[in-house]
Formats: sequence, structure tokens, C-alpha cells
Amino acid sequence: MSNVDSSAGASDVLVSFRGVQKSYDGEALIVKDLNLDIRKGEFLTLLGPSGSGKTTSLMMLAGFETPTAGEILLAGRSINNVPPHKRDIGMVFQNYALFPHMTVAENLAFPLSVRGMSKTDVAEKVKKALDMVQLGSLSHRYPAQMSGGQQQRVALARALVFEPQLVLMDEPLGALDKQLREHMQMEIKHIHQRLGVTVVYVTHDQGEALTMSDRVAVFHQGEIQQIAPPRSLYEEPKNTFVANFIGENNRINGTLLSQTGDRCLVALTRGEKVEALAVNVGAPGSPVTLSIRPERVNLNGRSESCVNRFSGRVAEFIYLGDHVRVRLEVAGKTDFFVKQPIAELDPAMRVGDVVPIGWQVEHARALDPLHEAH
Repeated sequence: MSNVDSSAGASDVLVSFRGVQKSYDGEALIVKDLNLDIRKGEFLTLLGPSGSGKTTSLMMLAGFETPTAGEILLAGRSINNVPPHKRDIGMVFQNYALFPHMTVAENLAFPLSVRGMSKTDVAEKVKKALDMVQLGSLSHRYPAQMSGGQQQRVALARALVFEPQLVLMDEPLGALDKQLREHMQMEIKHIHQRLGVTVVYVTHDQGEALTMSDRVAVFHQGEIQQIAPPRSLYEEPKNTFVANFIGENNRINGTLLSQTGDRCLVALTRGEKVEALAVNVGAPGSPVTLSIRPERVNLNGRSESCVNRFSGRVAEFIYLGDHVRVRLEVAGKTDFFVKQPIAELDPAMRVGDVVPIGWQVEHARALDPLHEAH
């Protein structure tokens, strides 16, 4: 399965993973045959559950891990044997790793003086980097005198201060509270847009990946399941793993009856028939999983124009401020969710009501049957 995008010319590619594998014991592959081109100036997020291989891939790119097989190219040359400090890569990790005995300005000056830069140039670059993260006034403080969010800003400035061509970030916002985290996501995104530096970002937080990235690579069991811009990843998942991992997803198991072009007919366990998009299906008679996003389900009168119509029994309302999640019992499933904006919710609807529901054909995706590995 190649993820190399033919439309990106060789000149646009900054990093190339070619057939990269990683095993710690010579048997189990943590990363299996990774082929990935990272484009100059893009913000690429490696997303996946723990143990999916995303962090190991990042660590191989940083030089802290060595590939068991394959090679990694940076700007066209192999870096398999280049030590981390010679790779011209900035890094930001969750635990900041700032030097506690140095002021903020000294922390930032360190990577520059190591590179033999003159005092005047160092001072100018440090000031520029601190202004960029809005910390110009705190240059003489020590890390211990700063909040977590400020320390993370310093770590970000330190990774950018020597103007590397590539910046790697491993769960950099993991320790921050929700509001600050969301604020920092925007900060990092805007800094990226201003500088045009290439960023490879690792997270297990799908919302973060969707918000920040140009493209997201979804990892599972050491392999990229799909790599795409956030919107197509969410709207057009290629398989059941991606559909479940990104956003909320209703899954209904069925059997493929027939396929015509990109459409197919699926029979559910109780005999109902559903017309869906055939995305990842086998031969007629084989099992499939239907994937329908909760916000794509229409209730009551809005379901009348839908090809696929069912009835569901309202089981529970979950209030979330700007929208309500309605849990329904549909086609023998007790956990079918519909997402309704508050403005569209029928105030007369009660638990126990049986309501008509429906969805458009293009919003039901027929995917590979789910292997319950959880």
C-alpha cells in the first residue's frame, strides 16, 4: 500500500520514508513497510492510538531510533546514519525539556551558540523568536517561574530559533488544560502559516489533528491506514478503522447483496435493505459495516426525502450546549446516535417516541467488516 502522492514533484518533497520498518525484538514490527512523502512547508500530523507506530516513526526521523530496514531521506539525502544534532531539525516534546538553570533567553540562545553564531546575531534571533510567541517581556525569567503554557511557548520558540527546515512535535500540548490547549493549537497553526516551515506533529487527539493539519496520516498497527486532508479523512474514510477513529460514527453490520458501480445494496440482520456507497467491500454475500455520521441522520419530517428510511425509538437525550445527541434504538442496535443542532431539535420529542429517521445514500459508506480487536 503506497502512500506516495504522484502529484507532488520530487522537488516538493522534504522527507521521504522508503520501505521503513522498525522492530525492537527482531520479530514484531512496530512500523511495517512505511512509505511516506512529506511535502515542503506542510503541516502533517501522525495520528493513531498508543502503540500504532506514530511516535516510533517520528523518533526515527529525529534520529533517536534507527530503522531496522528501509531508509529515510531528508532533502534528497539518506539520514539513516546522521546523528540527531546534525539533522537541522527542531523538536518540541510534551515535557518541554527546558534547561532549568538557564533563563528563557539563555535557553533560546543555546542552540544558536552551539552552532557557532556571533553574540549579536544570537541576541537578534532570540528576540525575534520570543516576540513570535509573545514572550518578549519574560526573557530573563527561569522556567520554574513560568506557567505550563508559557514554558511550552518557550520550547516552541527554542525549536524554531535556529530556523530549521523541519520541526517535529510529539504531543506538545498533552499536559495543558483544554482551553489553553485549544489556544495553543491556533498559535502553532498561525506560526506555521507565517514561517512556512515543515511540521510533523504526533498526537492521539483526533480533534487536534483535524484542527491543525494540512494532511493527517492515520496509523494503526504499524501501518498508515489513510493519509488525506482533514475534511476528506472525516467525510471519506477508506476503512472502518479510520471511520471509527476520526469523529463519531454509527456502525451497522450487514451483508452485501449487490453492487452497481459505486453504489451497493446491503441487507441488515433483520432483513431491512440499505442503499449505500460501496467504498471497501468484497463480493456479494460477504459481510460489510455501514458507517453513518450522527450529523448526517435526518429525523421526523426531514427524513421524507431520503432513500433509506427507518424508524427509531428515542432512548436518551445528551445535552451538549450547542447541540443534542439523541440516542436511538435502530435496527436492533441500542447505540445509534443522531446529532441535532439545538435550533433544529423538535421540542415535543420524548424518550420512548418512535420517530422516522433517514439518510442520503452518499452518507452511508459500506466498509470492511469490523474486527473487534478492542
